Amino acid sequence: MAVLEVKDLRIYYRTLKGYAQAVDGVSFQIEEGEYLGLVGESGCGKSTIAKAILRILPPNGEIMGGAILFNGQDLVSMKSSDLKKIQWKEISMVPQSAMYSFDPVYRIEDQLLEAIETHEKTTREVALSKIRELFGLVGLNEKRLKDYPHQFSGGMRQRAMIAMALTLDPTLIIADEATTGLDVIVQDQILYRIKEIHEKMKKTMLLITHNMAVVAENCDKIGVMYAGKIMEYGGESVFLNPYHPYTLGLVNAFPSLTDTGRELISIPGYPPSLLNPPKGCRFHDRCPFTKEECVKEEPLLRLVAEKHFSACHYPDQVDRFRDLAQKPETWAKRE
Repeated sequence: MAVLEVKDLRIYYRTLKGYAQAVDGVSFQIEEGEYLGLVGESGCGKSTIAKAILRILPPNGEIMGGAILFNGQDLVSMKSSDLKKIQWKEISMVPQSAMYSFDPVYRIEDQLLEAIETHEKTTREVALSKIRELFGLVGLNEKRLKDYPHQFSGGMRQRAMIAMALTLDPTLIIADEATTGLDVIVQDQILYRIKEIHEKMKKTMLLITHNMAVVAENCDKIGVMYAGKIMEYGGESVFLNPYHPYTLGLVNAFPSLTDTGRELISIPGYPPSLLNPPKGCRFHDRCPFTKEECVKEEPLLRLVAEKHFSACHYPDQVDRFRDLAQKPETWAKRE
């Protein structure tokens, strides 16, 4: 049984202009010990899914349909009292604003201790021993536990928040844009620590990011999101042999260390408004291979290769798409 199974999830935000369909029919699952990465442009619904799993959506966010099954239990219909027993103890999060998540007037040590003592009956000595061990795991000196958050650099606070997420030994850890606001060197250090935790502690993990390289390097499975939907889903073949034109566009726009002479090609245009999303494929307005069917009928996410799914009407034409997608003039036609 999957640790986490998301089924046909729909999440809308109430606005003055109507409902914004932030997540619209998303399904995926994470098996025990797996590391899934959700990647896509800002505003595609990635972080909304993370918040929905923990039921911490903002007041104007509503789960309109679908299910979120955690070890077989539906978190969507679960009572708040039962949900609190799962939050942080069974499912924890390294949030997008992790480096600003600590209370500035309390020592780091006190805040980690509070997380343990609130959920577990244990002695202070045992709790202290645990957080010292966790500080070592994330690469921080235990002497710094007595410091206040302002005495930590951004990267140190990020690592301390990872330690916080591990205090209760949760089954599932969600990292939502965990390296936002950090320089590339520190980003690499943080991602190394997260991957190390996954490998050493065999944790089930969900990584939310807009960085394609981060997902490709760290994750067992990959979900590519666009405008509230999953366009492509599978293992490393998603980037090595993409089937969906949107994924092809992402690969074209990302630099390569092995092919430094390759011209980077951006995807023209902008994502559609989620207040009134287009019919058919939501990528059709930016796709250079759009046909009449793409405009009229929404493609289903279907199996196109072994454990590889794509939401495109024309998987049989992928070889031609891959060849044409490497040419700048193909994408220029959509401008």
